Amino acid sequence: MALSCRECGERFGLGPIFACALCFGPLEVAYDLPAGGPRQAADLRKRIEDGPANIWRYAPLLPVPADVADKPNLNPGLTKLVKAGNLARELGVTGGLYVKDDSGNPTHSFKDRVVAIAVEAARAFGFTTLSCSSTGNLAGAVGAAAARAGFKSCVFIPHDLEAGKVVMAAVYGGDLVGIEGTYDDVNRFCSELIGDPLGEGWGFVNVNLRPYYGEGSKTLAYEICEQLGWRLPDQIVVPIASGSQLTKIDKGLKELVALGLVEDRPYKIFGAQAEGCSPVSRAFKDGHDVVRPVKPDTIAKSLAIGNPADGPYVLDIARRTGGAVEDVTDEQIVDAIRLLARTEGIFAETAGGVTVGVTRKLIESGLLDPSLTTVVLNTGDGLKTLDAVAAGPTATIRPSLEAFRAAGLAAG
Repeated sequence: MALSCRECGERFGLGPIFACALCFGPLEVAYDLPAGGPRQAADLRKRIEDGPANIWRYAPLLPVPADVADKPNLNPGLTKLVKAGNLARELGVTGGLYVKDDSGNPTHSFKDRVVAIAVEAARAFGFTTLSCSSTGNLAGAVGAAAARAGFKSCVFIPHDLEAGKVVMAAVYGGDLVGIEGTYDDVNRFCSELIGDPLGEGWGFVNVNLRPYYGEGSKTLAYEICEQLGWRLPDQIVVPIASGSQLTKIDKGLKELVALGLVEDRPYKIFGAQAEGCSPVSRAFKDGHDVVRPVKPDTIAKSLAIGNPADGPYVLDIARRTGGAVEDVTDEQIVDAIRLLARTEGIFAETAGGVTVGVTRKLIESGLLDPSLTTVVLNTGDGLKTLDAVAAGPTATIRPSLEAFRAAGLAAG
């Protein structure tokens, strides 16, 4: 196991570094995957199935110690893959539609996965404080994981985040710092802090621990395939913030194929953005290989990263797999949140509204084939973004049958 540069391929030993010393390209964890036949694959599959009911069932495929399940951690993962028959009928999907609902994680978003891996790296490298730049969900995940694992924490967020996410980031007792500006301003500040003596002993999960942090998103791919009976989905729709989640899901799918755990066959990956922060979608539609930064203006604040680090890699994956990158308006996001809640009883945050809204748009445009097995990601809980959806009582009446009848609400 080593760190490998995505651009030039140079390898480095494991450590708290995130950029190549030769070309400044991003680093990621590289594995020497074991070569084996059907018997070896069957043994590994059984080992996974007999493992813990969380992401540590995949520990042999992650940069974590063998005894990771025995350490104090939030143990996220193995969230529900919901067969969404009602939503499928609404959208005209006949090949099977599933929602991977990661709102069931400890702090109610997929960020618990990536933070869990980063915590183990922080332990290994002797850090004493966990930190991050965050659009909200990551701040809460870092605060909770640090409390559980015995780290100090100090996380940084844009000053205008949704109130629910601010409370969830603050309640765990660590320091929470609001920065005047966008997420990109927050991220730049954190990069400066890493190089300052003030940041000594700090593990920034999405900066100097980013190669390890990103590996947590692979577990989404592992779980989806295991929950589908050890097979690849035909199509998967993934929200785009930095783009890391989408690139790591693709990495996870390719690893499962290489290990013989799933049959090798084509799959398509689609990226989903909000129109108010859609630099990757614009680049895809314009046929560009680079992503031009934008200033975010959308209710989907968890996806409001105007300069996504993995944007170019997302473009490569969407094109290589035959997928696409699409965006939806804030109004379409809210409609999609309501649609998912009404059809499947899943209350998604705005990012989930983006993926469902984009799925509907892709079907209508003919880019997504409704006859194929499709998985849509919901990465967080709608209780975190209550301001996005106005809702209240259907009626307010006196406590009498006559008043109820007069309101016209009786079933019939």
